[in-house]
Amino acid sequence: MDVLLTNDDGVDAVGLEALYERLSAVADVTVVAPADDQSAVGRQLSRDIGLRERERGYAVEGTPADCIVTGLKALDLDPDLVVAGCNEGANLGEYVLGRSGTVSAAVEAAFFGVPAIAASVYFPAGDIDIDFEEFTAEPSHFGAAADAVRYLAERALEAGVFGTADYLNLNAPLPPEEGRADMEITRPSRVYDMDAERNGERVRIRDRIWGRMAAGDVPDAEGTDRRAVLDGRVSVSPLKAPHATTDRGALSELVASY
Repeated sequence: MDVLLTNDDGVDAVGLEALYERLSAVADVTVVAPADDQSAVGRQLSRDIGLRERERGYAVEGTPADCIVTGLKALDLDPDLVVAGCNEGANLGEYVLGRSGTVSAAVEAAFFGVPAIAASVYFPAGDIDIDFEEFTAEPSHFGAAADAVRYLAERALEAGVFGTADYLNLNAPLPPEEGRADMEITRPSRVYDMDAERNGERVRIRDRIWGRMAAGDVPDAEGTDRRAVLDGRVSVSPLKAPHATTDRGALSELVASY
């Protein structure tokens, strides 16, 4: 199996290294990842980018979406699977699907017709006494996510998972002290709590979901990605790339009367 491995934290990120080690045991892995941190850039594309060869592949002076287009078209790679991650921080909920660079790499691959897995790790602020702006993740933090990705990479194609799903959004908790975290099929949560505060000519934007998750008061129902991760399970959401709706009733009436 050939795997194109990318991320949005940058080519030297420890989460990408963790995935490379797990996947290279079962696949030929080529890294095509951003040269530096491209978190939360969504599917932003560039018109002209730098490309540097690395020992395990390439560093792209661009976005995760740039990496996918570059790998599939400029480098003529023909992967059976694209894997993006492991992201340092969870990508949970519907609202992150268009914002996350990690998830956007998987979406970009899906539009090319290549199955993809986006993988992220949830770091519970309430359980780790750290300043996340100064935090440096360790390889062990990504163990549960890397194990889950390898498991799916080895089996999902043959099992026909991508006959109905274009890509999988996987989120894992930190590895448990004993045993292995269970895996659950989920749907993206719809809970949303963004805020903005003005101070003169500056505005501070905050995603308040993280604080609510740390306090345990996010009202996510069973079956959602955020609930699964908060309960210590690996969340896997099978998703489609076009984001189309089949319910056209009200719009059909308006279009007909235009």
